[in-house]
Amino acid sequence: VQLQASGGGLVQAGGSLRLSCAASGRTFSNNAVGWFRQAPGKEREFVAAISWSGGRISYADSIKGRFTISRDNAKNTVYPQMSSLKPEDTAVYYCTAALRPYAASAYTDYRYWGQGTQVTVSR
Repeated sequence: VQLQASGGGLVQAGGSLRLSCAASGRTFSNNAVGWFRQAPGKEREFVAAISWSGGRISYADSIKGRFTISRDNAKNTVYPQMSSLKPEDTAVYYCTAALRPYAASAYTDYRYWGQGTQVTVSR
């Protein structure tokens, strides 16, 4: 499965962005989908994960209450809605799909990775 992340851009602190992760090649409706991010000079870190049905969702503490993740399996797409953005949210955001219907925050839970989309939050 190929993943395409989009929706990144430049936004002021306090603003919002809606990212998208679209799958092609085959459906990922039976797979958990996660988001990670990587800031310059830092390791890639977990942001959020959503189970195959959307019934199980987990968030990193750093974004809890500000980000909401959802999915539309009919469109083969996952949407993180990011609000109250902070400069420290600046990073390349990657979507990733697991082989299983449920996955958590471990990098090793995931098999397929998209190319990433840049999010820059200015002060």
